[in-house]
Amino acid sequence: MLLATGCEALDDDGGSPSGGGSQAPGGRAVSPLDNPDGTAPGLAPVTGDTGRAEARSLIEGLRTKGRGPRTGYDRDEFGYAWMDSADGVPLARNGCDTRNDLLRLHGRNVRFRAGSDCVVVSMDLYDPYTGKDIVWKKATAAEVQIDHVVPLSYSWQLGASRWPESKREQLANDTLNLLPVQGRANAAKGDSGPASWLPPNKGVRCAYAVRFAQVALKYELPVTAPDRRAMLRQCAD
Repeated sequence: MLLATGCEALDDDGGSPSGGGSQAPGGRAVSPLDNPDGTAPGLAPVTGDTGRAEARSLIEGLRTKGRGPRTGYDRDEFGYAWMDSADGVPLARNGCDTRNDLLRLHGRNVRFRAGSDCVVVSMDLYDPYTGKDIVWKKATAAEVQIDHVVPLSYSWQLGASRWPESKREQLANDTLNLLPVQGRANAAKGDSGPASWLPPNKGVRCAYAVRFAQVALKYELPVTAPDRRAMLRQCAD
């Protein structure tokens, strides 16, 4: 199954940055504007004047707030990693942890551990952040990590510290907020917002901004003013 986290390692590494706007092989990637719950694979570019206008309208609906202190943040405040029991999100309570769910959702040529229909041991992954294909095996797990699009630490500093734990668990395991990506790209992002980090693959930067906005709007989470401005720039005409 798949993975999840806003900047948490899975098992991965591989691929190098791309400056272009490459598409996922086989046309499997879906634009975030057509994938509001994150249950379709990939992250396809937002294209055309209509798409970019829709993206800007979405981003303009975000509230802004200054980023607070990181005091008290701990990953465990969002539940244990890749729990299958977070209510209110897709793929929960299906007998497979979030990480493997995500690998299965986004991967191609997926192979499972013998006797299991859950534990992914190898797959091919198109990483939208770098525009590169990764041939992944569990033995080199860190080559692919699950990125929390809105990082958990970022959400903590923007208000999640005051949420009930159940809502934090949802954010940490929601397919909308999770993408399996190249490990090095995920590590470079850390807990940055869009003003500080954007995917090396320029072609998906507007799509990334849209996904970031979709998560923030779903969870009624503000973003910083510089992040909102950066997101709008990525979807400018």
